Amino acid sequence: MCNLLDDVWLSARSSNSVAGEGYRGLGAFEEVGVRRLLLEAERFQDIAVELPTQKPAIYRQLLLPIVVDALGRPRDAAEWVAVFKAGAFSPEQCDKLNAYLDGHRHLFDLFGKDAPFAQVARLRTARDETKGSALLVATAATGNNVPLFSSRSEGDSLDLTPAQAARWLLHTHCWDTAAIKTGAVGDPRVKAGKTTGNPVGPLGQLGVVMPKGRTVYETLLLNIPFGQPLLSDDRPQWRRRGPNGRVEETLSCATPAWQARASRGLLDVWTWQSRRIRLVPEETPSGLRVTQVVVAAGDRLDSTPDHEPHTAWIVDSAATRGKKSGKGKKAVSPVRPRRHQLGRAGWRGLNALLAVDRAGEQIDATDVRAGFHTSVLLSRIGAVRERLPQEYPLQVELTGIAYGTQSSIVEDVFFDEIPLPLTALNPDGIVCGSLLEALSQAESLASAVNSLSADLRRAAGTEPIPWDKGQRPGDTLLHALDPLVRRLLAGLRTVGEDFEQSERGLTAWEQKAGRETWKVAEQVLSTAAPGLFSGRTVTKDGKDRVYQLSRAERHFLDRMDEILTRRAALRKAAPEPQRRPRSPSRPATAPHTTDRPSDES
Repeated sequence: MCNLLDDVWLSARSSNSVAGEGYRGLGAFEEVGVRRLLLEAERFQDIAVELPTQKPAIYRQLLLPIVVDALGRPRDAAEWVAVFKAGAFSPEQCDKLNAYLDGHRHLFDLFGKDAPFAQVARLRTARDETKGSALLVATAATGNNVPLFSSRSEGDSLDLTPAQAARWLLHTHCWDTAAIKTGAVGDPRVKAGKTTGNPVGPLGQLGVVMPKGRTVYETLLLNIPFGQPLLSDDRPQWRRRGPNGRVEETLSCATPAWQARASRGLLDVWTWQSRRIRLVPEETPSGLRVTQVVVAAGDRLDSTPDHEPHTAWIVDSAATRGKKSGKGKKAVSPVRPRRHQLGRAGWRGLNALLAVDRAGEQIDATDVRAGFHTSVLLSRIGAVRERLPQEYPLQVELTGIAYGTQSSIVEDVFFDEIPLPLTALNPDGIVCGSLLEALSQAESLASAVNSLSADLRRAAGTEPIPWDKGQRPGDTLLHALDPLVRRLLAGLRTVGEDFEQSERGLTAWEQKAGRETWKVAEQVLSTAAPGLFSGRTVTKDGKDRVYQLSRAERHFLDRMDEILTRRAALRKAAPEPQRRPRSPSRPATAPHTTDRPSDES
């Protein structure tokens, strides 16, 4: 495999292999090249990758810019909807794609002598040194980047097939670690054989938000924002390969020289060459393999441009802006990419993804609190939501990397996929309000369980579990609520603006959330020692407060009623029930304080 267009190097799942199930049928995987994947994009459901972070790299560095550079992008919402509803590229579009791929085919040779794809020909160090191919692989041990449970050490050879090398090459341009890089001959900024101050790859600075459709064709369109025609100097990296001239004038990425500059537009930022790389192939008994590489410094973005489509944004509070723009400091934009938080399910950040009205959310950035606005892509999808089927199964993939030790190592990879109702992208709609209410309830329930645990620990004479150390019961509850929230997200696709149907969905959610919350609370209460029944008095700021089991439980149940109002109203409207039996794990001497009915009955 040497040419990315016509040789097979991607694995794609067919979308029509299960009869009668339409788009939702899971077909077999097929090995394909870029040409077939694009021309038959409606036949494939998705591409398979070794690591979730490879997918946005492949789409951004290759698939999306080819389509936009060959066909242009839709000028407005009406044109975008027409192309999207077509479901496949038209014969005329296929002809244009074929002509484009034929005209640029020589630029997609992975091991081309003069213009290897996404590399610098004859790139070398002053001592002609190379490093192992593990340098490209985020999950492989190399230098300081040693995964905790890796069975491979830096001394082990890692032979990459051409297909693997191509995928990790694209991944490196998007996600590479920061810090010192090897100095390349021809780079005027090299000092003592190295370059310093290299940032992480451009996607490593974002929390990637990537809409996903039922087919590769739909996913491509969902990731192409409609708008004005691109600028004349906004070109993908394979059309910026001039070997001569000053890099500041040519913007070439085919030489060891690099620069720090602003992005010229969508194609430029998608195919940003954050590193200068050369793959070193060799023949082995197993065939052609990449065992050595050269990775040097590449272009640096001045800042994340506002036309970056694959991230949500944080609008800094006035206080934060003041700190950043103090006297003598360089002016900094108040808007910055929002990164995903490890250990938090993707739906816990939906308040940012649903912030479609940029102006309104910017106002929400108060003196002390930051505001949000959603990604460019979700904003565009929100603008056309009424022209698409209400129950369209839009998915949103969230990916990110957490770096450690001055961003020089990969600590963890974030990935989540959540269903998102199209109607939720209407900030004034019923579904958006329902979702935000349910998410707020989930967070409040977790806080209530944590408060119950804290009160019991104070009654026992110990301190509450710190928020940043150990696992608190609220974390356990959020994990238990995760499938319920995802079910609610999928169910609200069919609600539309039907208030009664939305209320029924929220009522069902509250009943199930209440059951899960009580299960976790019972686990907390079952650990109560006998001394907690009499309690303990704590004096703080001249005021006495009594902590005891009965008070903590009563306060927790009252808090649940305040959070889950529909559930509480149903219980109060029902006939007087019998008292809930004691938990068998609770001592018989425990004073029982609640007469709330069991939701399990």
